[in-house]
Amino acid sequence: QVQLVESGGGSVQSGGSLRLSCAASGNTYGTYYLGWFRQAPGKEREGVAAITTEGRTSYADSVKGRFTISRDTAKNTLHLQMNSLKPEETAMYYCASAVPGRNYYTPPLRIAEFKSWGQGTQVNVSS
Repeated sequence: QVQLVESGGGSVQSGGSLRLSCAASGNTYGTYYLGWFRQAPGKEREGVAAITTEGRTSYADSVKGRFTISRDTAKNTLHLQMNSLKPEETAMYYCASAVPGRNYYTPPLRIAEFKSWGQGTQVNVSS
């Protein structure tokens, strides 16, 4: 089982930036990709970005060009650099790890492809 702890959330004005981090611990063997998801009040959880152990990435269309996902494999740490934030991106942001053993050339953004989840970190973007 993988344990995930997010940090770095907070409040920022529209157009601002935040950098989220996620520390992974436990049995990460066979975990080939990690991802970031978000859930706004009253909305479904959605995939934001994902990255494989080889560094291949996927992004939701809405964040391409503004968000950057990265990982430090040696430190088991995942990051999400978010620039040009918009008020509608106010949400709880979650870090997630892959279903063990599953591996794709391009990391998925489907909830069903992820098994372990962090508790989330809140991001508030004001206009």
